[in-house]
Amino acid sequence: MLIPVRCFTCGTLIADKYTDYKERVKSGEQESQVLDSLGIKRYCCRRMLISGVETIYQVIPYYEVLRRRLTEMQSDS
Repeated sequence: MLIPVRCFTCGTLIADKYTDYKERVKSGEQESQVLDSLGIKRYCCRRMLISGVETIYQVIPYYEVLRRRLTEMQSDS
C-alpha cells in the first residue's frame, strides 16, 4: 500500500512524514513519541501512519508464482 498523500478525514499532508516515522519506529522509538515530535496531533492522521501496511511485499510472491507457471506452460507447448 502506498501511504496516502493527505489524511482521508482532515486533509492534512502526511506522506512527507512517513519515511521518517518508519525509520524512527524501526530504530526503537515509541510510536506515540515519534508522532508527537513530527507534529501529528490529530487521531485521524495518526491512524493513517500507524495502520499503513506495506502490502507490496505480501503480493510479490504470488506474482512470482504466476510468472513461473506461465513460463512452464509456454515451455510445455
